[in-house]
Amino acid sequence: MKSIDKIPTSKIQRASKLIGTGAKVGVNYLKYYGDKLVNSEEEAKNRLDKNNADDIYDSLKQLKGSALKVAQMLSMEKSILPKAYVEKFSLAQFSVPPLSPPLVIKTFKKYFGKQPNELYDSFNPVSVNAASIGQVHKATKNGKNLAVKIQYPGVADSIASDLAMVKPIAIKMFNIKGKDSDKYFKEVEDKLIEETNYLLEIKQSKEIVEACKIIPNMQFPSYYEELSSERIITMDWMEGDHLSEFVAYNNNQELSNKLGQALWDFYMFQIHQLRKVHADPHPGNFLVSENGQLIALDFGCIKTIPDDFYVPYFELSKKETIDNQDLFLEKMYELEILRKDDSQEELEFFTNLFHEMLSLFTQPFHSDTFNFSDQKFFNKISELGEKYSKSSELRKMNGNRGSKHFIYINRTFFGLYNLMFDLKAKNVKINNFKTL
Repeated sequence: MKSIDKIPTSKIQRASKLIGTGAKVGVNYLKYYGDKLVNSEEEAKNRLDKNNADDIYDSLKQLKGSALKVAQMLSMEKSILPKAYVEKFSLAQFSVPPLSPPLVIKTFKKYFGKQPNELYDSFNPVSVNAASIGQVHKATKNGKNLAVKIQYPGVADSIASDLAMVKPIAIKMFNIKGKDSDKYFKEVEDKLIEETNYLLEIKQSKEIVEACKIIPNMQFPSYYEELSSERIITMDWMEGDHLSEFVAYNNNQELSNKLGQALWDFYMFQIHQLRKVHADPHPGNFLVSENGQLIALDFGCIKTIPDDFYVPYFELSKKETIDNQDLFLEKMYELEILRKDDSQEELEFFTNLFHEMLSLFTQPFHSDTFNFSDQKFFNKISELGEKYSKSSELRKMNGNRGSKHFIYINRTFFGLYNLMFDLKAKNVKINNFKTL
């Protein structure tokens, strides 16, 4: 993959890049209108989605940073975006053009005043893995293999302006209305600012790793503060296959079950015992070692869960709450899903919508064990997402729903469910974390 010698860092440069992409999307729509005349509506729409996804992703991968991170987040929302976007945007998880070696060396000179070969016994200036906010290089020191994560130049400084550019698209996509919608964008902005603070990431990583060492079949890297800075992190190099690579060839059901249990315990232990969680559960952040251990990487995105959200959120996941209309409505208001200014039509619509969604989505919590290889369960989730994404009634409503904490907690559960399904894990003990 060709490397990048320069990343647009000014607001004007980044906005110009997106404006050019907008023009390409406009041309794609013109082609679509002509395509509909000679081909079926579905064929033409699929081609439009593919062309738009290609052009938007090609632009975002040059910009890197927050804009590309938002694309990565959206790729996990498989029930919201058309398939072409999910497939293309998912590349942002671990496959984007890397920085060129000269730009890498320049970054080291800026933060350490030294070149990489002065800090490490060996350093490969060619990236082995590039994602939305940073890329990884392999190094050695004192006989240890190390992974060195380098943040792209300008990423931290362009978060606010990048989000301002993608905000109109998000508002339209999620039908967000109302003056208090800014709380959602502020939540995303705050988490992205945290993700670009590598000193904070080291602190969070060490805390989570220390607490989660008790979880069976999990491994974590160690971190080296003396070889790290606010834009560079040095940690152990962990050997293994990315989860997406592993599931493509694995046919060992016992191993799938073991890894699935470890992954589920890892998340439930964090959520329920630590009240904070690794809120970036995509395949690029997990490896499977040669001896069948699950390796968790990259603790940049950690979401703290306040009690006033945690308590009603998990009360709403209980079957007895879902089946009790008064209690169900009470929790819906507590979590800001229903609003005091809702019309009667909105109250009825969103009560029915969330009752249907939660009755399905919380099923794993209603039994002692769950089969995450159940295709029917995941088909129902997809069908429900597709049903409401096409709902003309929903588009008329105010989609500004729920506490700001839903953004990263729901993202965590969507990502976790998808990983569990990819593993095809069976007989997963839902409350196993309580015995750790």
